[in-house]
Amino acid sequence: SLLQENPGQRQYLLMSYSEDENLQDHLQDDIVKEALASGQDLREYSKQVEVELASSEQASIQDYISQAGNIAQLHNQISSCDGILARMENLLLSFQTDLGSISSEILNLQQESVDMNLRLKNRQGVRGELSQFVDDLVVTEQLISTIMETPVSEQQFLEQLQVLDHKIEFLKEQSFREARAAQDVKDVLDKLKIKAVAKIREYFLLKINQFKKPLANYQIPQNAMLRFKFYFQFLQKVNREVASEIREEYIDTMSKIMFSYFKSYSGRLAKLQFEESASREDLLGAEESQAKGFFFKPSLRNKTTVFSVGSRGEVLSLELEAPIIVPHAQQKTDQRYPYEMLFRSVQYALVDNACREFLFISEFFMLDTNTAQELFNNIFGKTLSILVKQTDSSITDSFDCISVFLCIHIVQRYQLLCHKRCVGGLDRYWENLTGVLWPRLTNVMQMNIVSVREFDTTRRKPADVRPHYSTRRYAEFSAAMVGINETFPHEQMNRLLALLQEEVEGLILRLASQFPTRKEQLLFLINNYDLVMSIVIERTKDDSKESETFREQLKARSEEFVSLVLENHFGNLIQWSKEAERKLDAGDLEGLRAEEKRVSTIIVDFSRDWKKSLDSINGEILSSFPNLKLGTSLLQQALTTLVQYYHRFSRVLGVAPLSQIAATSQLINIHQLMVEVKRYKPNF
Repeated sequence: SLLQENPGQRQYLLMSYSEDENLQDHLQDDIVKEALASGQDLREYSKQVEVELASSEQASIQDYISQAGNIAQLHNQISSCDGILARMENLLLSFQTDLGSISSEILNLQQESVDMNLRLKNRQGVRGELSQFVDDLVVTEQLISTIMETPVSEQQFLEQLQVLDHKIEFLKEQSFREARAAQDVKDVLDKLKIKAVAKIREYFLLKINQFKKPLANYQIPQNAMLRFKFYFQFLQKVNREVASEIREEYIDTMSKIMFSYFKSYSGRLAKLQFEESASREDLLGAEESQAKGFFFKPSLRNKTTVFSVGSRGEVLSLELEAPIIVPHAQQKTDQRYPYEMLFRSVQYALVDNACREFLFISEFFMLDTNTAQELFNNIFGKTLSILVKQTDSSITDSFDCISVFLCIHIVQRYQLLCHKRCVGGLDRYWENLTGVLWPRLTNVMQMNIVSVREFDTTRRKPADVRPHYSTRRYAEFSAAMVGINETFPHEQMNRLLALLQEEVEGLILRLASQFPTRKEQLLFLINNYDLVMSIVIERTKDDSKESETFREQLKARSEEFVSLVLENHFGNLIQWSKEAERKLDAGDLEGLRAEEKRVSTIIVDFSRDWKKSLDSINGEILSSFPNLKLGTSLLQQALTTLVQYYHRFSRVLGVAPLSQIAATSQLINIHQLMVEVKRYKPNF
């Protein structure tokens, strides 16, 4: 409050405070610190400093005076520089003003350039569209002269026709827009269109008429038509009536050509078929034909095999896509063919022609799949119908199952071939053919089954134990059908073969029952089962149902036959061994002791006759089987079984109380028996 009342006092205090701060700053100076540290009197030191300052001032004044001329010169130079800088400033200011005006001019020029570019772009756009419009609309002299005078078959006509087509389309477009320039060329283009349509119509009709010439190769004019397929596209655009006329004329002509060709071709091929064909007398159960005379010799030249496939199976492999049979060339050599070969030739000719035709009409007439199929049916309808009827007529009286089954597989393979060629136009035809072939095949198979079932074994007894002719027929027939069916299995055929196999097994048993002794029955069964199994395995896969069934039957009958043969020669030894083993297992030692006399007789008889019995078994078995391999196999099976029985016999005799029998000393060693058995081992 005192300070506020006395401002003078406050100012004095503030100054005193400021001086104190300055004093503190001076005390921090290095010189002051040095003076204080040396202990000098500050007043004297202050005077000394003032003297030195005065001396330095005088010296500095003298220096300035001595340099007065230079200083004056420096002043003049500085003044001159100031003038120069002033002029530079004026120049820069004027330059800045000029730059401002230039910048505005550049902006104006830039705007003018943008405007000019836009006007140029617009003019070029108008010029391009107008130029294209004029080019699309103007009818040139070259176009007129080419359409009017150049032949249709020339490449130049095709090129100018494409130009004409473009101008006609452009004229239609401009007519909708009501362009006045379009009316100037309309009459000229209409006249050129009429002329082009007339020339194209004449050209196509001429090419189609070339199909009708005798011995003409219609594929040549077809290729020419494909080359100029744009002509038909042009006709469809500008004159559908003429296009429809061309299409109908083509359909009518090709339909007649195909019908005539295949009717004639199939008819001439029919004359090349074997003169003798399978009949009811060629069923599996039919009676074997007898010779008609001493010098009678059946001729196979004019007859195909009925129960075996032989080389006929090549029709599904090597011959499937072989060249078709040429009738007039084969008639010169008097060569004959089975029905399936002729059937293949007709179907392969159909596949080639039909596939080419389907692809041609799809490409030339520019059709989708459904429309192409409809057009294809119009062309081939009559032809396919007559081929189905001819097939039905040909197989109606056929009793050759192999031939009909081969035809079914030919149909399957050709259907796949058509699909590989991307042609499905014949699918309905293949179905119709299959619908004709399968019923006939089923019918004839049923006839074969019935013929086997009704085979009269009492009237036609087997003459000996060798394989029966009906068994051989079945073996060949079954192997053929199974072999054909392996690549494209048919469940229906598998069922028919199973029924036939069942009947054949029953027939073999009925035939075997005609023999008075069980041995003869077994010999007959084994020979027949072996024949069937051998043929089926040789010509089909080893794991077929037929081979497996007869293998089991053969094994069972072989074991029974071996047991029967051994019982005839070593029956006592075998029977006693079985009985003794049962007693031994039951612990009946007293019962074994009671057999001493009986077993002694068995030992003596065996030791005396075993070699003779082995020779007898060898001769008996080998002479009973026409198949040496089968006989040898059964002989080895019999001898092996004999060794096993003798081993069992020796094992029982080694048990007390039989081991004490005196006759055991006459027993031969089992190794001796085995050495003797090896003498009968085959060398092949």
